[in-house]
Amino acid sequence: MGLFDRIWRAIRANLNHLVGQMEDPEKILEQTVLDMQDDLIRLRQAVAQAIATQKRTERQAAQARSSSEEWYRRAQLALSKGDENLAREALARRKSYVETANAMESQLSQQASVVTQLKQNMMKLESKIAEAKTKKDMYIARARSAKASEQLHEMLNRVGTGSAMGAFERMEDKVLQLEARSEAMAELGGDDLEKRFEALGQGNDLDAELAAMKEQISGKLPQANLSIDPELEKLRSEIRGS
Repeated sequence: MGLFDRIWRAIRANLNHLVGQMEDPEKILEQTVLDMQDDLIRLRQAVAQAIATQKRTERQAAQARSSSEEWYRRAQLALSKGDENLAREALARRKSYVETANAMESQLSQQASVVTQLKQNMMKLESKIAEAKTKKDMYIARARSAKASEQLHEMLNRVGTGSAMGAFERMEDKVLQLEARSEAMAELGGDDLEKRFEALGQGNDLDAELAAMKEQISGKLPQANLSIDPELEKLRSEIRGS
């Protein structure tokens, strides 16, 4: 199992542990992202250390290779001067540097593979952190919405079953009673008003009849029979002439 896989499994295990304890989701997500960023810092440090080791090994291998070449030239020089023993010693020293250079170069191959793997893991973790931050914001928004909805339902349940709702219901009954009483009084008042207007109408009829009686009493009504008076005068004249 690679380093990144071990880190990621540890992160998920820690997250599951926190969730199992039913802690605040926002705190869980925030802490998880912080833990991942801490892991990324440590991974970057590991990459930097691996690269530094690789560079140091490269320098040591190059130095050993250069020393082996230098001792080879010295062996050639000693042999050209006829000093075979010195040439043999120079070749022995060269062999030691060659073996060192070969060992360093073998380590370089392994270190290069380690550095490449660490860089890939670091890129994966960076991608996971970016994804976690996006999901964190989304999950926090959903958690807040769910919490607000839960609080709303709890409040509605308290209002529906508590004394506050009973007070509202009693107030509603009282308002309905007041409205019914007001309507009844309006109906009663309306009947009295109608009767008063009817009385006014009857009063007009009585006034007209009363006026007619006054005219009769005052002598105005007989003027309506003026057409009879000429005939009466004519009859009187005839009687006088006879």
